[in-house]
Amino acid sequence: MALADFKLEDRFTRSEGDVAMSGVQALLRVLLDQLRADKRDGLNNAAMVSGYRGSPLGGIDSLMLGNADELAENNIQFVPGLNEDLGATTVWGSQLANRNFDGKFDGVLGMWYGKAPGVDRSGDAIRHANVCGVDPKGGVLLVAGDDPASKSSTLASESEFALLHFQTPILYPGTVQEVADYGRIGYELSRYSGLWVSLKIVTNVADGYSTIKVGPGRVQMQRPDFEWDGTPWQHTQQDALFGPFAVRQELEIHEGRMEATDAFTRLNQLDTVSGATSDARIGLVAAGKTYYDLREALDRMGLDEAALKQRGIRIYKPAVVWPLEANGVREFARGLDTIVVVEEKRAFIEMFMREILYGTTDAPTILGKRDAENSFWFPGHGEMDADLIARKIRPFLVNLMGEDAVGPAVRERVTIPVALGEPDDKKQSNRTPNFCSGCPHNRSTWVPEGSEAGGGIGCHGMASMTPTRNVKGTTQMGGEGVQWVGAAPFVTMEHRFQNIGDGTFHHSGSLAVRQAVAAGTNVTYKILYNAAVAMTGGQDVDGGMTVPELTRSLEAEGVSKVMVLTHDTEKYGENPHFAEGTEVWYRDRLDEAQRILRDTPGCTVLIYDQPCAAELRRDRKRGKVAEPTMAVFINEAVCEGCGDCGEKSSCLSVQPVETEFGRKTAIHQSSCNKDFTCLDG
Repeated sequence: MALADFKLEDRFTRSEGDVAMSGVQALLRVLLDQLRADKRDGLNNAAMVSGYRGSPLGGIDSLMLGNADELAENNIQFVPGLNEDLGATTVWGSQLANRNFDGKFDGVLGMWYGKAPGVDRSGDAIRHANVCGVDPKGGVLLVAGDDPASKSSTLASESEFALLHFQTPILYPGTVQEVADYGRIGYELSRYSGLWVSLKIVTNVADGYSTIKVGPGRVQMQRPDFEWDGTPWQHTQQDALFGPFAVRQELEIHEGRMEATDAFTRLNQLDTVSGATSDARIGLVAAGKTYYDLREALDRMGLDEAALKQRGIRIYKPAVVWPLEANGVREFARGLDTIVVVEEKRAFIEMFMREILYGTTDAPTILGKRDAENSFWFPGHGEMDADLIARKIRPFLVNLMGEDAVGPAVRERVTIPVALGEPDDKKQSNRTPNFCSGCPHNRSTWVPEGSEAGGGIGCHGMASMTPTRNVKGTTQMGGEGVQWVGAAPFVTMEHRFQNIGDGTFHHSGSLAVRQAVAAGTNVTYKILYNAAVAMTGGQDVDGGMTVPELTRSLEAEGVSKVMVLTHDTEKYGENPHFAEGTEVWYRDRLDEAQRILRDTPGCTVLIYDQPCAAELRRDRKRGKVAEPTMAVFINEAVCEGCGDCGEKSSCLSVQPVETEFGRKTAIHQSSCNKDFTCLDG
């Protein structure tokens, strides 16, 4: 078979056909296909994309910036939010372009993106925008990134309950193909209902890569003949949200937009049923990624589509997990004895299945988070996969249908144990995460003897995993230091340091500094200025200031004293315009500077200015930054093997090496980022 003619850039430029892309890349494809479909329908539309990066959507801004030509050609504006709620407000504004102003386009599509904590913090903006309503020829897709296993988050996440509170319909894709399709469906539903429509994307789907089918004509939705208040349905855009206007919009959402959503879901048959369509006794319900995990688990037990029909097992896959379409649920449940809802985290679909089926004739028993004995069954924590589902569901199926009907037992696979509590050194190694070679956080996060520092969001948070650094605790993004404001009046300790990255500072942490100043708290903020949002891909800091500008801003906020430490004191030029009284020192005076600031009453700030080592390495390879003329080698014949260079630098490139004269130290040249802190040893 001949290979298809395909180039990577085709994933966005090819108008239709088969293309290969990731789940995150499919989000841009959604916009392109929707705009192309609109153009085919005679609409001259544009789009606005805004939000704040964070895993599993950490690369979405890099994706947009890296495809600037495609964005410009299709009238897509990308405006990264300084934080999530400002991004949401930006998208809200795009929907008012034709209502409140003389618009240049027929309609404007909006796309907001953010990880689960960003969904939480943006609730006020999203609720206001959702109640206001969307551009009838535009619409908004709210892309919520969930990290169910807490692989790159402080907390494991599920956004459904927040999105329910905001009253945004929730679509849950389980594959890259469904991201592309459900995104298009989301825009059609948003335009029809007037609501922001959410697209829940979990880590495995965002990071997944697949060949998918695309094209402006792939998704064809019908509009229901739905009437509300005696007239054909049309939502109302209302930006005067107070008094009677707000109550009127609330009525429209509850009795109009939600009913319109149900009608749209029902008419377009978005939810699907498979397995035994008749004579079924058992019903299984799952959505998104969990649906495909469930099908894999069943396949392993010999329960393919034919076997499901033979054994009387019916499966319901809702595309819209909220609001669940009631007629479809009732039709699915007809004739069933038992329904098992398989879903990650807390019971969500299960809760609404119960609500819909309660009181109906011959209603089936509904199980999920608990079994028939009211014991815990499918877990409400962590991440589900096919292995876990198979282990949980097989005994249930065997009990109902017998051992022979289900097939062979699931063979246990050898897995690496993951400790949820204290690690058992006899069973597994305990490997503490560490900073990249040459990372500025490796030396900037130390505190003077007798002091401690608060942890926070960012790579520097790993300092809390090294007890000798005396960095304790964590907080939500932007809350750095404010816990100490609340604790300080009630403890004997008189001062605390607080680490905060420059990305977090510009996101929302500047308000935390203002809070500490207002409270008169004795705290020293260590702004770790590395000029990159390193955790999510090394992007530039949105709205970032230069170090001199930052000192002037802090002076205006009322901080008591500002000091700057850097690896290069000459980098600021002859007239850098630092705030009055700012002292600029070389980085080796960290301990001295911290002691001075610790003894200064009130809120003080130390700016530690050194580039992210990983980004600096990339820039050197790209020719953007000159390669240092010096490199460090250790002569094994001279080295005494004392380990002081490793002690001083904590650098992973400073490695022990066994020689005929005993253990010595060597520099691992290929990983060395030429920070040269090891020379202090």
